[in-house]
Amino acid sequence: MLMRHIASIGPGISRRATQYKTRIGLYQCKRQQSSLHQQQSVRTPTVQSLFAGIKEGNRGSLSRGITLVESTRSDHREQARELVAACVREPQQRRAMRIGLTGTPGVGKSTFIEAFGMMLVNKGHRVSVMAVDPSSKRSGGSVLGDKTRMQKLSVADGAYVRPSPSRGTLGGVARNTLDSIILAEASGYDVCLVETVGVGQSETMVSEMVDMFILLMQPGSGDELQGVKRGIMELADLVVINKADGALALPARQTRTDIMNALHLMVPRRSTWTPKAIRASATTGHNLDRIWDTVQRYFTMLDTTGQWDVLRTEQQQKWMWREVTSLLLGALERNPKTKEYSRTLEAEVSAGRLPPTVAAERIVAAFLSSFEPSPSMK
Repeated sequence: MLMRHIASIGPGISRRATQYKTRIGLYQCKRQQSSLHQQQSVRTPTVQSLFAGIKEGNRGSLSRGITLVESTRSDHREQARELVAACVREPQQRRAMRIGLTGTPGVGKSTFIEAFGMMLVNKGHRVSVMAVDPSSKRSGGSVLGDKTRMQKLSVADGAYVRPSPSRGTLGGVARNTLDSIILAEASGYDVCLVETVGVGQSETMVSEMVDMFILLMQPGSGDELQGVKRGIMELADLVVINKADGALALPARQTRTDIMNALHLMVPRRSTWTPKAIRASATTGHNLDRIWDTVQRYFTMLDTTGQWDVLRTEQQQKWMWREVTSLLLGALERNPKTKEYSRTLEAEVSAGRLPPTVAAERIVAAFLSSFEPSPSMK
């Protein structure tokens, strides 16, 4: 009897179990759809709230926005693109001055930027500083920590200091520095200073993202000009001889004369502007006002001649192609086919059986062959 009873209720149990599983599956599916909907609904307000805070000049929103821009996570990259695009479309009351500063180690870049920035803040300007630091190969973080070296400027109202690790980028310019500048401009900062690691291999990258390029040098060294590449001197719109005070005041005069003689032998970047050389002291404040007057004359020249618009267009185009190069290199490194193939070629190159140039061509060929053209491209 018991067995017949179990057999009689068996089909019912089976049907109920099947119904139960179906309900569980539908519930889980609804939960996943709800979770996805919540993620999508949360993401957009996050970008919108950041954008609203940046427009209001909120430092916290600006910092979070730049952190988002510097992130390598794919979901963060998508949000960062939305945020930067929104800032680019936002009309500005006045165009910000983008000024790059570089110089040999020990010239006092951070000291000069703090003194110069504080002077501009006191004049009513809003100053942002993108201090691109050398990176630790182990952690990828900044090594120097410019924020700790600009203690007054970093806490001043109307100023914003952001150290960014270069992560090994040639020339000491972080890959997303230009996006950070765009966010700072949208936040109302009308003077953006970009401090780089120092005179390096690809310092031309600095000139491709700023409107004015300032080279800092120090007095009293006969080999100073030899330590700076000719190409860097040719990029300079203004040369500042820093530390021109005390015992170095007289040597600074001679250094300025040497620099002016060198500049006369070079072809200036712009036919409408002759590069200047000014002695100054970040410690005493000597000639900082004169430097600012020279900067203003330079930007007035850019504006009246229409070169400012052309310059900004060139900046956007050049950095677009730099980003294309970076994205292609990243895709190549992640490609599983080329990863395995490149290890084999590396062994061949290391053993001296294959030239590096031939190996590089084969890696690129393997990478390109891994993609099937879409029907629209055929």
